[in-house]
Amino acid sequence: MATLDWSQCSAVESVPGKRSGAWVFRDTRTPVSVVFDNLEVGATISEIMDWFHLSNEQIVAVIEFAARSLDVIPAMQQCTQPVDAHPLR
Repeated sequence: MATLDWSQCSAVESVPGKRSGAWVFRDTRTPVSVVFDNLEVGATISEIMDWFHLSNEQIVAVIEFAARSLDVIPAMQQCTQPVDAHPLR
């Protein structure tokens, strides 16, 4: 499974010594993972907002970032034609 490069998402930060450097919502101690963990078990965005004191914008930002990251095609899969590694003679 690919790891997301959260450093490209402006809604989050990783600070050494803060939650062991885990990715958290900017200016909070709330890990980004709480959104995905709770959505996975059936929580709504409104419930997550209430439980973790997050805004709709914060939650939508990480969900959209994750969704856009899934659209990125790895460089090795971008090649549409087979490559012949045999030298020309």
